[in-house]
Amino acid sequence: MLPFRFQLLDGLPVSDQLVKSVQRAVLTGELGVGEKFPSVRVLAQALKISPTTAHKAVLELRDAGFLASRPGAGMVVTKPAGATRDQLIDQLSPACRDLIRQASLLGLSAGETLEALRRNLEQP
Repeated sequence: MLPFRFQLLDGLPVSDQLVKSVQRAVLTGELGVGEKFPSVRVLAQALKISPTTAHKAVLELRDAGFLASRPGAGMVVTKPAGATRDQLIDQLSPACRDLIRQASLLGLSAGETLEALRRNLEQP
């Protein structure tokens, strides 16, 4: 079992989806700094993806500062010095898509959806 949530979606490269899932898990605290990260082999087996795809995602996460190689420990979770505003906003995208889908099913306009969001922001 992986220490983060991952849901495969059609139409998007698997490595990009994996990178976004891990980034979200780190930025939200689902994955803790210093926590051991699964090996490429474990990722590939657990997600039923190619080891090459898993390796590509791990390298991208390392280069972005979300993972670091530790001698004797393998890859561990790190947090980039400062998450950019765009990275943080990207973490809201799935929830925003869900809200838009629900609003559409209810027949709400964009303005009505924003009003519902405003009302909920004002609640404690």
